[in-house]
Amino acid sequence: MAQGSDVKLGQLTRYIFTAPNWKRSLILIVLLGLIIDGANARAWLNLPFTSSVGLILPSVVSNYLSLPEKFLFSGTLAFTIPAIAALVLTKPIIEYTGKTMTWNRSALLALACTVFGVIITLAPLTISLKLIPLFYAISLGFIFGLRLFVLVAIADYRVPRMIVPALTQSGVGILAGMLLFSPSFAVFALVLHIVFGLGFAILIWMIERPLQRAFKIRGLAFINAFIAHMTDGSKGMEDFFRSIGEEIFVPQVSFFFRRENKKPVIFTVPNLHPGPMGEIGGGNLPKILHDNFNDETLVAHGCATHDFNLVSESESYKVIDAINKSRQDLTYSGGAGTSARFRVGTVQVLCQRFGDSVLLVTTRSPHKTEDLDFAIGSTIMAEGHRCFPHVGVVDAHNCMTDLSSPVLLATLTAKEYQQASADAIEACRNMPLHPFHIGVSHLTLPYSREQGFGDLGIQVLVVEVAGQRTAYVLIDGNNMAEGVRDTLLDSILTITDNAEVMTTDSHVVNTITGKNPVGMQVPVSEFLPFVMKAVREAADDVTLAESAASTAQCEHIVVFGSNRISQLASTVNAMLVFVAPLSLAMLLLAFILSLIAYGVMV
Repeated sequence: MAQGSDVKLGQLTRYIFTAPNWKRSLILIVLLGLIIDGANARAWLNLPFTSSVGLILPSVVSNYLSLPEKFLFSGTLAFTIPAIAALVLTKPIIEYTGKTMTWNRSALLALACTVFGVIITLAPLTISLKLIPLFYAISLGFIFGLRLFVLVAIADYRVPRMIVPALTQSGVGILAGMLLFSPSFAVFALVLHIVFGLGFAILIWMIERPLQRAFKIRGLAFINAFIAHMTDGSKGMEDFFRSIGEEIFVPQVSFFFRRENKKPVIFTVPNLHPGPMGEIGGGNLPKILHDNFNDETLVAHGCATHDFNLVSESESYKVIDAINKSRQDLTYSGGAGTSARFRVGTVQVLCQRFGDSVLLVTTRSPHKTEDLDFAIGSTIMAEGHRCFPHVGVVDAHNCMTDLSSPVLLATLTAKEYQQASADAIEACRNMPLHPFHIGVSHLTLPYSREQGFGDLGIQVLVVEVAGQRTAYVLIDGNNMAEGVRDTLLDSILTITDNAEVMTTDSHVVNTITGKNPVGMQVPVSEFLPFVMKAVREAADDVTLAESAASTAQCEHIVVFGSNRISQLASTVNAMLVFVAPLSLAMLLLAFILSLIAYGVMV
């Protein structure tokens, strides 16, 4: 089976890291300069000038790059001052153009360039001190090219706009070189700036080509948008998703419950995916749907993979409109059947009939459970339409061991889902109907998104039929850690006869990958009391009810599209594999051109 979208996206996380505090980077920059100055001072005091193994430079390096007699090389002047200038100037220059840059990133970039500058400059110490001016000039050219590359990636993909902020560190370095060596040093250093600048510009063009050809999007512009989202919550990524998206038409089954003098309830099952991450696209789809209805609305997870991620939050309102249209002229029924559970292989289905409709809640726990492809849900619904006009198929999404592939049609697991659902549908077809009661509760939790809990907290629907009580527990989160569902059920079943624990699959709890399940950050023993409180409140709320169901036709919903997210992640992964060899080849070429330029100019 092909790797799932979450897995492919997860592979990209190894390239993501958080910049340390700018103060830490600044301290290291200063220390580097002082260490070099200390080494110079010791060599100057203790060793003859002509045999020094420190950084004391000879009187004449070449006819072009010359030094005064007995001149001491200064690490502070050559490395620290240019780095501090870059740290201070980069952020305001970039933000003047309307883009985002943090002090931490500015400082880390200055520190990294300082380290590279020191390494390159001091590389010829074991060969000849006469080469230090040449290698210092090469280091400045490399620093300019590297800063240009990084700033284009993290701030603004438009190369011309990043030339000035990229030049801040090496530009001050040129001034330092003029003081350390000779005024003519500037000419040679500027030539190397052109060489390395062109080299890195070509590298940028080569890196962008795969995404440009495959998706007609600028790869670095996409990275800019991603970083802006991580930094200040920008939704610029949605423009990229819309450009590669496609329209789909999917059904959405909703169960409407009404009670006298009580708040009505909706249990709806979107066949759309609440992703890809954070507030981007449909990442907070469950809460958006919940907040746009006056009824207490439970938004379960239907059959959909990352291919069905909404490209923007605005697409959610098409779903809301479709649900509102489908609830017009509903015919309510006062009858429901008792719940039952069926198992085929690794798959369990909790089913319950409401009037002329049926609700199926599927799970593979304790086996890992990932997204079900829409085709599986569609075939189950089609099979169920022989008996019921409305068939709601829920992926409980309640057991995660690791990021894994979605369940696809024609696999053994898919056949188990289909057969277990078919058995449940057939049983519900002959299930006698009785008057029923429902109770509902909604409890917010004192946990954050980073801890695996979405904004909605816990919602519970308790259905009582012929003395049997069934609890549908819905936690706003993205899957559950292995074993959490079973621990919760053991306690819930002490006060109800049947139950299932589900998650909404909300991706607001994820900023990069899909791995932040309920119970991974907060132990189940800690939030179990909240779950039990919600179940008891719903059980105490049971009131005689009626139900109706509808199948909304959600039309022209723009989503990522079939296999698009997988293709996008695969393209980026493949592209990153070639970045290192391409960069090395480009640097070798630039180095050779530097030597040629040196030979010509001297």
